[in-house]
Amino acid sequence: MVDSIFCTMLLLLQKKGVSQDLILAYKTLGVVFGGLVTSPLYVYPSMNLTNPTEEDYLGIYSIMFWTLTLIGFVKYICIALNADDHGEGGTFAMYSLLCQHANIGILPSKKIYTEEESLTSTQPVVAGRPGRLRRFIERSIIARRLLLLTAILGMCMLIGDGILTPAISVLSAIDGLRGPFPSVSKPAVEGLSAAILVGLFLLQKYGTSRVSFMFSPIMAAWTFTTPVIGVYSIWRYYPGIFKAMSPHYIVRFFVTNQTRGWQLLGGTVLCITGAEAMFADLGHFSKRSIQIAFLSSIYPSLVLTYAGQTAYLINNVDDFSDGFYKFVPRPVYWPMFVIATLAAIVASQSLISATFSVIKQSVALDYFPRVKVVHTSKSKEGEVYSPETNYMLMLLCVGVILGFGDGKDIGNAFGVVVILVMLITTILLTLVMLIIWGTHAVLVALYFVPFLLLEGTYVSAVCAKILRGGWVPFAVSVALAVVMFGWYYGRQRKTEYEAANKVTLERLGELLSAPGVHRVPGLCFFYSNRQDGWLTPVLAHYIRNMRSLHEVTVFLTLRYLLVARVDVKDRVAVRRLGPSGVYGCTIHYGYADAIDFEEEDGLAGQVVGALREHVGGEEAARVEAARAAGVVHVRGKMRFHVGKDTRLFDRLLLGFYEFLHSTCRSALPALGIPLQQRVEIGMLYKA
Repeated sequence: MVDSIFCTMLLLLQKKGVSQDLILAYKTLGVVFGGLVTSPLYVYPSMNLTNPTEEDYLGIYSIMFWTLTLIGFVKYICIALNADDHGEGGTFAMYSLLCQHANIGILPSKKIYTEEESLTSTQPVVAGRPGRLRRFIERSIIARRLLLLTAILGMCMLIGDGILTPAISVLSAIDGLRGPFPSVSKPAVEGLSAAILVGLFLLQKYGTSRVSFMFSPIMAAWTFTTPVIGVYSIWRYYPGIFKAMSPHYIVRFFVTNQTRGWQLLGGTVLCITGAEAMFADLGHFSKRSIQIAFLSSIYPSLVLTYAGQTAYLINNVDDFSDGFYKFVPRPVYWPMFVIATLAAIVASQSLISATFSVIKQSVALDYFPRVKVVHTSKSKEGEVYSPETNYMLMLLCVGVILGFGDGKDIGNAFGVVVILVMLITTILLTLVMLIIWGTHAVLVALYFVPFLLLEGTYVSAVCAKILRGGWVPFAVSVALAVVMFGWYYGRQRKTEYEAANKVTLERLGELLSAPGVHRVPGLCFFYSNRQDGWLTPVLAHYIRNMRSLHEVTVFLTLRYLLVARVDVKDRVAVRRLGPSGVYGCTIHYGYADAIDFEEEDGLAGQVVGALREHVGGEEAARVEAARAAGVVHVRGKMRFHVGKDTRLFDRLLLGFYEFLHSTCRSALPALGIPLQQRVEIGMLYKA
């Protein structure tokens, strides 16, 4: 009924010319805000209150109201959503944005090259006079590494959030069975919750758009019914609840409870669950649609729902352990149980989608081992699905439910990731303000200082719960950080070896003119990851052993830029490399772009088309003839040779990198290249 009314209203508005953002805002309910709007299911049960009083509840509601207002509305809706990178959000998108405007990345900052530009230019495009902060970070390798580590930790914490949100949301909803039926055991609740989550993860392959279309009616019903019950509870139990919006109730709460009040912050922070996922999910929708949905539906719904819960608990002070279902009137208990369960399933979607987004960003920027990333929408490049990530999340979510078995214990772990990732966003957003936006220092201080104090206080409270379940997100984050660092270290050592043993264009000419080396018919794509005007050592290894090179050879580089998207006209850049029939080609892609060469004429067709435009005449005909003679894709497969003189640190890290490299996906299958056209040339690099 609610869905029908909403859709009819949208159709009428659309006929009158109202923006499509309204329809998109409706769809965001099913994906972006799930974790945020279902937080009333588990906030009060996670607090472990002891003999609470009316003043305690008023103080708690005041804390939640101002947390939602300051962090949810002011920080994310008004400020953070503007720090997008071509429509992509999240900590890695902000790091990418910083790398584009300053030379602060660990890996060389990347830009789009034209035919006239030298391939030795690797500086980012920056405007204006650099400030002292930017100059300091650019000159300090320690500061640059800390910045990268901060972005990595933010991404890892968000993934930890993606593990815990589905677990605590579904488990808290299904636990409602034990109210009317006390005989239902906890293992039965855990088993049913795990089964529901498995079903949800199996749906992910159909894409965010299809899932959101199915889920939006559920979340619309949830955001409509819970505040209605909240208003009823306010009228029946405590009509004066909104006086708690005055901040002085927060002061009274801490003066009265002191250390105990500080400890309870670990539970109140859960009211803002899902705000970071809202930012990370930006690539799936749009800034305006998220803002419309939040201000018109989510924010008022949460304010009224928490007010109703608090009003009920003031008159039933000992019911906090089941703070949601107890405040639901008996006549509508079962309908609300069904809606709550379905809403909890939807809540999981926002974090799952956000996890797919950040994994795709880190893979594209070569900070994470390659996993399969599928674009599930032809119109929105930000909608992605990763099978490996999906099933790993599924196993971890089920493991958390079966391992903890209690929403209170999961809440201890949950608060840690919720606030730490928000603190990281605050730090990165401050750097964006100073380095990119050029915001006045006074305005930056008005943002940074209050949010640092607010979130820093929350961090101090949740860290006390590390030993009571909070270690879980840290363990996951550390494991992911080790994987990312091991991959990054191996890639860096590989780059260093190739730089020391590079093949220049002059050296290439010498190799081709050596006795016994022949040019054979056909078109060869020789893959390289260098954009510095020189080629990798595996080329010399190939020519010396094969004693030949194809008549037309294109040294091809797939270059992922630190931007979200690259215009089609700028994607393929070609140039001559000196020896006859030898060319260089760079294909530029942003981390939000799809690489799909199975359509149209394939990879060979796109590159040959660019070559025809570049060379023309007889040379173009020669390229076409070589393509007709046969196409082969040559890829070097380099491994590190760890000798007895290799340092122990390198033995461990490079051994770990080799393990990751051997288990991750190859780059070529992702390009749709026929198996019979692939050739791999092995070579050992000395560690």
